[in-house]
Amino acid sequence: MTDAAPTPPARERLERALGRVPYFAQQPDAVKNTLLTSARHHEYEAGQIIYLAGDPAKYVYVLEQGWIKSSRMTRAGREQGLLFLRPVDVFGHIGVFTDGTYPGSTTALEHAHVWAIPAETILGLARQHPEFSVGLIRELSSRILHFISLAEELGLRSVDARLCQNLLRNAVIQDGRMVVPRREWTTFDEMAVRLGTVRDVLSRSLKKLEADGLILVERDAIVLLDPHGLADRCN
Repeated sequence: MTDAAPTPPARERLERALGRVPYFAQQPDAVKNTLLTSARHHEYEAGQIIYLAGDPAKYVYVLEQGWIKSSRMTRAGREQGLLFLRPVDVFGHIGVFTDGTYPGSTTALEHAHVWAIPAETILGLARQHPEFSVGLIRELSSRILHFISLAEELGLRSVDARLCQNLLRNAVIQDGRMVVPRREWTTFDEMAVRLGTVRDVLSRSLKKLEADGLILVERDAIVLLDPHGLADRCN
């Protein structure tokens, strides 16, 4: 991991990254300058832990490049994915605004560039600038809606239904096909963590969908052959 104050070129990168976060981009210059001055750049390699659940919430993070997962681990060693973060997502702010500790652990899934903004900077701006507070409230509210949706999926839907919904949610069009790209870290184990299940159960669900002609599992992607059929199985 590297940690450094932003040089002029890095500051420009940070400014572009913040510009892609709605509630940062809409702030007055004084707020933006405070964020740009206080942020520190970090790099993480795949598998490196950024923070653990229960660690003091000292920073709010902006993910500039790479993918990161947030998860919780049971005492029995079962991992549940909470969030899979992509650029430009903000994370760590829930801990800063609650009891002062991070509720989940975050781990880099691939080489990641992250900007860390001290908690005291975020809290100070929230106290001084109502429009900044409103933006943060909206962002935190969107996370609440995400976790409500996650609780609904885990509690009310089968693994097959969760898998179908996840495939449809993450599908893109490539070369005229609807596919879910598989990054290097998108193993069956990581997919199982994301869906709240285990590898063997996920593998059976994928084989069932493939046998029914709904998907085709390739090395670099999962092809959605029948999106309407998948949608019918989401409930």
